[in-house]
Amino acid sequence: MYPFVRTEQYSVTNENDAYPSRVDDTPSLLERKDPVVYSEWTKDSPLSREQHDFYDRNGYLFLEGFFSPEEIAEWRQELRRLQQLYRDREADYVVREPESREVRSIFAVHDHNKLFMQLAAHPRLAAITDYLLGSVTYIHQSRINFKPGFTGKEFYWHSDFETWHVEDGMPRMRALSCSIALEDNFHFNGPLMVVPGSHKKFVTCVGRTPENHFKQSLRRQEYGVPDHESLTKLVEEGGIDTPVGRAGSVVLFDCNIMHGSNSNITPLPRSNVFLVYNSIENELIEPYSGQAPRPGYIATRTFG
Repeated sequence: MYPFVRTEQYSVTNENDAYPSRVDDTPSLLERKDPVVYSEWTKDSPLSREQHDFYDRNGYLFLEGFFSPEEIAEWRQELRRLQQLYRDREADYVVREPESREVRSIFAVHDHNKLFMQLAAHPRLAAITDYLLGSVTYIHQSRINFKPGFTGKEFYWHSDFETWHVEDGMPRMRALSCSIALEDNFHFNGPLMVVPGSHKKFVTCVGRTPENHFKQSLRRQEYGVPDHESLTKLVEEGGIDTPVGRAGSVVLFDCNIMHGSNSNITPLPRSNVFLVYNSIENELIEPYSGQAPRPGYIATRTFG
């Protein structure tokens, strides 16, 4: 077993907001107050020392061919079944494109789909997420993202943590996302883009979020997005990476890294399973916005 970093100094209460956002009239860049990797590297760690250091420095890690073609074929078949199933069926956890009835995302697949439930608990993934976050982890959020050829819409630049902190009550930066490619990802079909090193800065955002805004923001986000000046500064410092590869590849990225993706106007679809792992020591509290928590299919509030 690998040694975890001691984190008592990172305790927080609701009255002590370490990352205030959407409270001022102007945005700002704050220094990160939390570790990136919560475990010390040893020869028994599930990542190499080079992978450990790369993730710590850049805020993401690309793992080519992590899953086999046979595994991907099964998940892709289920993805297509779900896409067809929800084409005309309504469900709270199904989000459609902002200007059409096309399915954009299906949330909580780890909770209501046996196949993706097993994927979320995959022991190889759990070993890495537990290592990076320094404790046992649980699924904070899961979804399938569809980006079909010709019509797949963009996801604008954002830090996941900003929203999870303000709207869900995630106290600290002790969570990460895992994006599993179910189709081949190319530079031209709307792949994930990340700003290396941006995870070490917190961009505060402007504007109080309207009540129940999640119903619209999951289709097109208008609050909790970075200002142009801050985003430009982050890109000038870190550049933009597009970790791409064949189906079965995995991108792990820190909860606070600035990321987004372009629309897909090519004939080639890009779909992925998106799993968010949070430390059990980073359990959600009341949202820092003071508003009602978002639904459980977006932000899991209980585990075990």
